[in-house]
Amino acid sequence: MGFLCSSSIFFKFGISIIFLVSFTGYTPAEAYDPLDPTGNITIKWDIITWTGDGYVATVTLYNFQQYRHIQAPGWTLGWSWAKREVIWGMNGGQTTEQGDCSKFKGNIPHCCKKTPSVVDLLPGTPYNQQIANCCRGGVINSWAQDPATAVSAFQLTVGQAGTTNKTVRVPKNFTLKAPGPGYTCGPGKIVKPTRFIATDKRRATQAFMTWNVTCTYSQFLAQKTPTCCVSLSSFYNSTIVPCPTCSCGCRNTSQPGNCVDPKGPRIASVVPNSGKNAYIPPLVQCTDHMCPVRIHWHVKVNYKAYWRVKVTITNFNYNMNYSQWNLVVQHPNFDNLTQTFSFNYKPLTPYASINDTGILWGIKFYNDLLMQAGPYGNVQSELLFQKEASAFTFEKGWAFPRRIYFNGDNCVMPPPDSYPWLPNTGSHKPIGSRLVALISMLLTVFLHGNM
Repeated sequence: MGFLCSSSIFFKFGISIIFLVSFTGYTPAEAYDPLDPTGNITIKWDIITWTGDGYVATVTLYNFQQYRHIQAPGWTLGWSWAKREVIWGMNGGQTTEQGDCSKFKGNIPHCCKKTPSVVDLLPGTPYNQQIANCCRGGVINSWAQDPATAVSAFQLTVGQAGTTNKTVRVPKNFTLKAPGPGYTCGPGKIVKPTRFIATDKRRATQAFMTWNVTCTYSQFLAQKTPTCCVSLSSFYNSTIVPCPTCSCGCRNTSQPGNCVDPKGPRIASVVPNSGKNAYIPPLVQCTDHMCPVRIHWHVKVNYKAYWRVKVTITNFNYNMNYSQWNLVVQHPNFDNLTQTFSFNYKPLTPYASINDTGILWGIKFYNDLLMQAGPYGNVQSELLFQKEASAFTFEKGWAFPRRIYFNGDNCVMPPPDSYPWLPNTGSHKPIGSRLVALISMLLTVFLHGNM
């Protein structure tokens, strides 16, 4: 079979980036996402009042990424003080360590470390310790899913600092973990002071001083191996194309323990409990692909004017429940998507003239939580597309996606020449109901065989 023909420039551009990184090492292109070219997390530091030896500031994290969110156990923000500053008190957040405050008597600072690390407070925090947009356990939604919850904030009182715009020094070496590595933050840049509009919209105040820090994400910095893979099938071919072998790593048969046998007697005994604030690496089910997450795309039905696809997301990670998950799919027929049956959908159009990419995510309180590996560790939905006579075809793999992201990470696709082929109508009989039933049975066994 011939290679998959794509009408999109994005797939080719993404492959070019991967090729460049493989042979040249780290480059700025690693933090560039062609499907979200302006996506970043912006940290805004607003000084809102002066104190006797410093200032009170509100620090706000804005997630301007369309489909990459921060899930539990949440973000950790760090920096280095430029002078000998201390944090007298905080609302809406806390530092993970107090540091050495032995030289202080009476009033003890909240944190005396030169390099503090701040985390969000948990839900249920007393109201006198909260501020607006705090206390979600560090979880920040993506901008496309819900802009209202794509913001997080805390307030801190800084001492032993300057008390004027000329004597205050911007902190250095900002770091952001969300919850693990992957983000690189630039230096703080002093910008025009933020304006605050009163609730009645009749008065505006402004910060005394504001600086911004921009953090960008690179999948290559976040983890050494991919985190998801894609498998394919169709009603017109009995072949089920699995995830490529060793997509996210290879199973080490000589040293048992790098994965979990789902048929083992004591699965719970190998799943660690490291606390709510600890980043836990994946502990995956033993498979040929060794990925924490698999996305299966099944071309299900062909109608006269429409065609239907079933999408199944399976979690093979025993250490993670994926909350507020999302899926980004690139396919040229998304400009004629008619209906999604149990997922939310929003088009992504970073380039206005091209509408071939969409974001899918779960319905709140229904399937927005992808449970850990096991019998309930999957979510699924169906997509109904309207055919476009000038472009629609089942030939040359056209019905399969060009690219899939899960939670912002690019998933490993099967090689195009392995895609299910369309039978030659000149030498094959029409597809009968028995064959369709057989393919459905094989698909069911494939999807649930590892549970």
